[in-house]
Amino acid sequence: MEINSYIDATLLDTTATLKDIKELCDKAIKYHFASVCVQPYYVGVAKEILKNSSVAVTTVIGFPMGMSSATTKQFEAIDAVNNGADEIDMVINMGAVKNKDFDYIKEEIEEVRDAIDGKVLKVIVETCYLTDKELIKLTEICNETFVNFIKTSTGYGTRGANLHDLEIINKHKNEVLEIKASGGIKTEADVLKFIEAGATRIGTSHAIEINEEEK
Repeated sequence: MEINSYIDATLLDTTATLKDIKELCDKAIKYHFASVCVQPYYVGVAKEILKNSSVAVTTVIGFPMGMSSATTKQFEAIDAVNNGADEIDMVINMGAVKNKDFDYIKEEIEEVRDAIDGKVLKVIVETCYLTDKELIKLTEICNETFVNFIKTSTGYGTRGANLHDLEIINKHKNEVLEIKASGGIKTEADVLKFIEAGATRIGTSHAIEINEEEK
């Protein structure tokens, strides 16, 4: 299986430099990754490097805690698209989840979705903090809001994706909603495991190492 077309090669470290971002983008072109995922500050740089390639630019919104206001997330998303982002990975408000304020969750997703001019929207639900019942509810909200992906994790929570998460999502998602598995995915075997479990996109900060170790 050609796994690289599934991968969002991710570099979200606070100390990442321009040199690091350039290396990430150059390797993404070389290995034909689906996208690079970078902080909003680096979107313009990544877009310039990747402009003649098939590699998309992904960025994160409300990251990593998700607790900024819906209006702030909407502004962040608009700014990111204006700077060249092709795909938006948005963190939901976990406080609202725990308050069972699911109307708020749905509305903030819709506000960001409507603001980004048809760009790909992935909703990060941070499964490590969710009960099964909450994950089912958030999967249903992603169905109802017609987002492109439900994404398991930021990579900054208490754990990343696991197969139980994907089992629940697969049981409750519609045919349109796709799954991005992320967090703790470090090897080719990990990538294949989640693809086989139904993920159509994989977020990993180990994308380059996976390819270079293969060689």
